[in-house]
Amino acid sequence: MTQNATLDWTPSGQGSGTTQNVVAFLNKQIANWNVLFVKLHNYHWFVKGPVFFTLHLKFEELYNEAALHIDELAERVLSIGGKPPATMREYLVTASIGEAAGGEKPADMVRNIENDFRAIIAELEQGMEIAQQAGDEATSDMLLGIRSSLEKHAWMLRSFNE
Repeated sequence: MTQNATLDWTPSGQGSGTTQNVVAFLNKQIANWNVLFVKLHNYHWFVKGPVFFTLHLKFEELYNEAALHIDELAERVLSIGGKPPATMREYLVTASIGEAAGGEKPADMVRNIENDFRAIIAELEQGMEIAQQAGDEATSDMLLGIRSSLEKHAWMLRSFNE
């Protein structure tokens, strides 16, 4: 290669006809994680009873992880030419995860988060297929990492309530 040669580089997935599907999927996950972020704070603040210390810390761990996923997903959307949602209105309209109702008992809080994680795991499976169809291995790999983490969390939350 000569010094004057240029590289023709496009981020994986960008420019393909199916990139819009990848962006739409990622934006739904950004919305889900933002709703979960708020729900986890709700549970962190309002958990009561003998399991307070255990769950207060666990919910904090989970909302910190949620913040990392939000940033990673949004930056991926930007890197493939999309625009991530960035308002509460967009999150609530787009998310498949519901808000906390308020007043949940600790066991219900844990069960709700486990169910949310299981729903996201199923969606991530679909998202990996969408990314692979778009030739976007980087997104597929990122989603696999999130799924692996959620599978472990879902198991631990289920075990807590057994």
